[in-house]
Amino acid sequence: MTTEWSSDPELFALVRQDLYTPVVGDILDTLGRYHQFLPQPIQPMRESMIVVGRAMPVLVVDVHGPQKKPFGLMTEALDALKPGEVYIAGGGDMRSAYWGELMTATARTRGAVGAVANGFHRDTPKVLEQNWPVFTRGRYAQDSSVRTAVADFRTPIEIGGVWIEPGDLVFGDLDGVLIVPRAVENEVITRALEKARGEKVVRKAIESGMSATDAFRKFGIL
Repeated sequence: MTTEWSSDPELFALVRQDLYTPVVGDILDTLGRYHQFLPQPIQPMRESMIVVGRAMPVLVVDVHGPQKKPFGLMTEALDALKPGEVYIAGGGDMRSAYWGELMTATARTRGAVGAVANGFHRDTPKVLEQNWPVFTRGRYAQDSSVRTAVADFRTPIEIGGVWIEPGDLVFGDLDGVLIVPRAVENEVITRALEKARGEKVVRKAIESGMSATDAFRKFGIL
């Protein structure tokens, strides 16, 4: 399939500029990929935040009390991040913050493009001042050192029924976060671009007086 992009940076820029998660989710549905949105409570810390990049999945597990190796492999996971990757963490009972100020600084400095956690963040003002995309379930100051640890990273994980492989495309905006599997990535993004551009035509027709019924009959988009 011929695509409008020839590299990940071009792809990420195109998605950020021309797409939004609802239209990408619609295309995934048409391909039978019905479970690609992460749980609804995972939201951007600031509504304007957008994340587009390659998944670097991180497996979090519960621990109970002081550990021989506090935080498990968390620092190793952060240090392993590559430019264009998204730190995406899942697992455990979400009893503490999975993200914070120094994690943001490390990931940002290494060229990662965002973090997504099926859990909470803390150090909210210090994270926000770095102007870097973070998506979590909300604010909660409780420390993870005696409650959770990173058991593995760059490994497949599952969040809310969504299977995430290393290198899958992660796309998040104020409407949610979804995962586009590599196997269908080119088709999904190409068709999503077509649909997004078509929606502009449909909106113009509706604003010019066409009924929604006639617009859907003519364009097949709603």
